[in-house]
Amino acid sequence: MSSPGDLLDGISGALAAEGNILQMVLVTFIGLSCYNVVELIILVPATFRRWRGLYFWSLLVSSCVGIVPYSIGFMMKFFTRADSVLSVTVLTVGWWTMVTGQSVVLYSRLHLVLRDEKTLARVLKMIIANFFLLNVPTTVLTYGANIVHSGDMAWVWGYNVMEKVQLTGFTIQETLISTLYVVHTVKLLRLGADAELRPDSRSIMYQLIGINCAIVAMDLLLLGLEYANQYAVQIVLKGFIYSLKLKLEFAVLGRLVDIIQGSRHPISLAIADTLPLCSYPRPPESTNHVEQHDPEPEQEHMPEPKEILPARTRNSMVETKGFVESGRRELGRSGS
Repeated sequence: MSSPGDLLDGISGALAAEGNILQMVLVTFIGLSCYNVVELIILVPATFRRWRGLYFWSLLVSSCVGIVPYSIGFMMKFFTRADSVLSVTVLTVGWWTMVTGQSVVLYSRLHLVLRDEKTLARVLKMIIANFFLLNVPTTVLTYGANIVHSGDMAWVWGYNVMEKVQLTGFTIQETLISTLYVVHTVKLLRLGADAELRPDSRSIMYQLIGINCAIVAMDLLLLGLEYANQYAVQIVLKGFIYSLKLKLEFAVLGRLVDIIQGSRHPISLAIADTLPLCSYPRPPESTNHVEQHDPEPEQEHMPEPKEILPARTRNSMVETKGFVESGRRELGRSGS
């Protein structure tokens, strides 16, 4: 029977028997993961006006305290003779923060488009429950296979099974949160975005759907590699994919906030994280712009909303308008 050190499909595996090309590819992806994190460290503080809020800190923590230690820990495990306790501890801390932090990032941006407190509470409970149901057992098996019972094939087999279970669970969790985000974002853009004033709203909608589909596809890629027992490739790609997902979410969220607020210039994401949605007032239009247009002809060609919209849609628009006005009042009070 082979010893755990000869296996490549578990965390006790090694890369000593593999070719130099595979090792170079894996090191390259680890370097790309760290590079993406450096970009986020520069972009996120430069974009936020106020360094606070759940989205701000979850984005930074999941990248700095998650992806970097996760990548470094596996490099220590597979490419150095570092002590197993040290390497496993570093990668485990990074894995906890990276995976759970990614879900917290998705949860924090969900507040932008979803105001149902019960649904938000259920999502938060799901994240907390999966931490104890998936992270904790996997960690116990990780230490058992590498340190406590090193050389025991039963622990390696148990870890390999649990690794598939936890990866499947977290994939389902992130897919559910992303689906909620897309559905409510599309509803919000259809109700609150004026197609004439913001012709790019439909383009933003398609980009949101496309990017979230790409994120789900990357999760499915990791899941496929795991079930194909390509463990080393999967765990190294995981760090790179998670860093790429954070960059994509950060980029598209900035455009989403911009179009929902109706601002002509990019605004701070901290506004969207700390105040109600659409609370940032539009910049005042110049007097010359108002004088150049005669409002009477426009009113003649524009029927009243009650003549062209059903009652349900009118009610939704009234609620959205009230939500916007309340947010503006709150912003005015906080500014004073």
